[in-house]
Amino acid sequence: METLVSSRPLVEQAYTAILDAICSGRLKPGERLTQADVAERLNVSRQPVHNALQVLKAQGFVRESGRRGLIVAPLDPGLFDAIYQLRSAIEPLAVRLATPRLTEADLERGRALLAAGAEAAKANGSASVKADAAFHSWIYDLSGNALIVDTMRLNWRHLQRAMGEVLRHPSMLMRVWNEHRTIVDAMAAGDAEKAALLMHGHVVGAYEDVRRRLSEGVDNGPAAPARGA
Repeated sequence: METLVSSRPLVEQAYTAILDAICSGRLKPGERLTQADVAERLNVSRQPVHNALQVLKAQGFVRESGRRGLIVAPLDPGLFDAIYQLRSAIEPLAVRLATPRLTEADLERGRALLAAGAEAAKANGSASVKADAAFHSWIYDLSGNALIVDTMRLNWRHLQRAMGEVLRHPSMLMRVWNEHRTIVDAMAAGDAEKAALLMHGHVVGAYEDVRRRLSEGVDNGPAAPARGA
């Protein structure tokens, strides 16, 4: 985590810095979090760190662990099941709403995101996850539905914790971005139903990949409970 320097409120900065460290894997599942240590690393007082950790606890990113205090929450397959159930319903709706709203400028932006995703695929898991989130956020924004945007934004932060492992595999990366491209092509053709069908298949495929990786024991930290395959 980096020292906080911007003009934004310190609680907001601390929240973002800690959340980024959790979602990127710099803070591992099960890792202990103390206000003193985090405050020192961010070069701020304990109060904004305390407030930020309470928000993160309410959102499920950190949790109490007896005498150890707060720890980074282990990856929870049940949570990912719930998120993907939500995604499988919301994302086809989002693309169905977005397609008739698509302008030339929007399409140009979508194509640029596809190109950026292809470049990110050559880099690392973290860059690929950010590119993937940017692509889906483009569709959420284009849907014109503020509830879709707000609902999915926080869920993507939870997904980011597991997707980094999934997107480290070149074959999976290639498939993900090929599927993104076919979705954009259907949107460009004005075929909202086809785009929605493609999106549903894309989300289901992503769920199967993430669930498989979680069942294989993706770095879930020393405090995570043992889980069967």
